[in-house]
Amino acid sequence: MSLGKLSNCSRCGTLFVQVVRDICPSCHQVIEKEYERCASFLRKRENRGATIYQLSEATGVSIKQITRFIKERRISIANNPNMGYPCDRCGFLIRSGQYCADCTKHLQRDIVLDLDVERRLEEEKRARLLEATYRRKQNRDE
Repeated sequence: MSLGKLSNCSRCGTLFVQVVRDICPSCHQVIEKEYERCASFLRKRENRGATIYQLSEATGVSIKQITRFIKERRISIANNPNMGYPCDRCGFLIRSGQYCADCTKHLQRDIVLDLDVERRLEEEKRARLLEATYRRKQNRDE
């Protein structure tokens, strides 16, 4: 039975025995304190209309870390109507997923274009193989 492996903390680089998390116990404590600051701020009725930027400014917690809390569902955006997090592509505030609607459309279009290019390349490859086969057959027949 393995008790863990030596690893470097993904947050601070310290060497520690990794059992479950990819961060050391010290960094885990820091993150938990950051979460408590965010949760305490949002529990106050007057702060429920805060944006992620206002939350970050008021608590000193980075946008990136608050985004993690939201994606981990530790911070609920259901009771915070102005709360959202940045789209991974353009930074526009969203309330679910990874990308905003515009970026999703662009990415889908790019995927379709890539598939079309792949299909055309595959057709050209088949055409070249058929042509080469035809030429070999003609050369044998001569």
